[in-house]
Amino acid sequence: MILIYGISWQQTSFNNMAKYVKPTLDTKFHIDFVWWQKQSQNLDAYLQSHLCPEARAARANDNQNRTLDWVNPETGEVFQINILWHTIQTHCSQQSDFIDESMPLTRAIFRLFIANDNTPLTPLEIHEKLRKKSPDLILRTIGGHQVYEGIRPVSLSI
Repeated sequence: MILIYGISWQQTSFNNMAKYVKPTLDTKFHIDFVWWQKQSQNLDAYLQSHLCPEARAARANDNQNRTLDWVNPETGEVFQINILWHTIQTHCSQQSDFIDESMPLTRAIFRLFIANDNTPLTPLEIHEKLRKKSPDLILRTIGGHQVYEGIRPVSLSI
């Protein structure tokens, strides 16, 4: 078990991974932080592109990727979370244009997961929340072998 961005994830190795199972409309997806690490991608740099103008201006002179202590209101457990993630989730996601109609589907889904604290969702639930594209198109987009923005089925996390 590892803790990334204040969220616990079960880590499995590629060698222990079962054969590919085709996701369905009932398969839950999430942002897989382990995928970002395995791909040697800089999630912090990518998260900066999701900051709203107000938050981006506030961070203009702050090049540090800092963490803050956050207390889970349900359990009382204290986590260190990335301040970028926290800012986007608690401030930017509340802006009316955080997810808009002209936004590419994978970007809109990524932002939905940020706003939703990365709670796993099915393509049907994603469609209900975004009101963008059909559940089948959402499944075809995020449920294939190509991984977009670290969005993966929960059961196939690497």
